[in-house]
Amino acid sequence: MKKLIILLVAIFTAAIITIPAHAALKKVSQTGFQFLKIDVAPRAAAMGGAYTLTGNDASAMFYNPAGMAMMQHNVDFFSSRTQWIADISYSVAGIAKNFDKWGTVGASFIFSDYGDIIGTRVAKNEQGYEKTGNIDVGAYAIGVSYAKSLTDKFSVGGQIKYAAQHLGDNVFTEGGKSYKNEVSGFAFDFGTIFYPGFESLRFGMSVNNFSGQFQYEEDPFQLPLTFKIGVAMNVMDLLGDYENPLLIAIDAIHPRDYTERIHIGGEYWYKNMIAFRTGYKFNYDEEGFSVGIGFKRTIAGTNMKLDYAYSDLGRFNAVSRVSLGISL
Repeated sequence: MKKLIILLVAIFTAAIITIPAHAALKKVSQTGFQFLKIDVAPRAAAMGGAYTLTGNDASAMFYNPAGMAMMQHNVDFFSSRTQWIADISYSVAGIAKNFDKWGTVGASFIFSDYGDIIGTRVAKNEQGYEKTGNIDVGAYAIGVSYAKSLTDKFSVGGQIKYAAQHLGDNVFTEGGKSYKNEVSGFAFDFGTIFYPGFESLRFGMSVNNFSGQFQYEEDPFQLPLTFKIGVAMNVMDLLGDYENPLLIAIDAIHPRDYTERIHIGGEYWYKNMIAFRTGYKFNYDEEGFSVGIGFKRTIAGTNMKLDYAYSDLGRFNAVSRVSLGISL
């Protein structure tokens, strides 16, 4: 077991060291549907996105659906709101139901609001253009997930989702022909979690946004396919403190539209009531440090969770996320 731990540490250390060497090979502007990459869970965002092996409720289906197999309640509901940059916002909801030996089934929804965008067209006036009213733009994704523990150490999960995006219409003067900039299709997520048997140590992987090509009129593009491997552990297990866990998680990210990245996060629970979280994303142009807090309370037999995350986006405004969770 010591050899296994040393090997995992060596792999992630090597990944961190080699990131600067790949920084000059940025594969930017390779994908569309960027809303599928945003951290929608405040708990995940506060931990620097290191959530491949952390999610154990309905929020897991947005990262690694295998985490739903770790649910501690019969039913779990999750909803969140993210106020992104440039007046963009994301509203998210998910619900998961545990069917015991049959596994866990979940459903999710993501809606992107791009705010008010005023359309214009060339005109022979002083301004050189005229307004055409607000452009109807937006995006959404609806998913169905399934997860199951095949053994007491190994769990798998998957999700199929239908994603769509509309970016307004193009109206051409000649003949007044209109083109609707709309595209939609299916994508798939898949993940695993493995507990080798040493305290709470686990490692696993996830593949997100696997799909065929999408296309607007003549220009094809791909979704932001992302491969992640991670390792996580409650380090307080080594000290025999099981009352106030300190979870440390590390994810190595291989995205289709950028070079390799590392996410590192920590979460400390005090008296199983209040959580303090922080994390950092390496090899990002703007994203980096994040911090957050969470509260958990049982009221009349209903478990309530409230989470908040603050993320620094460098030259852009900081981003805030808030979520409400209910477990039965």
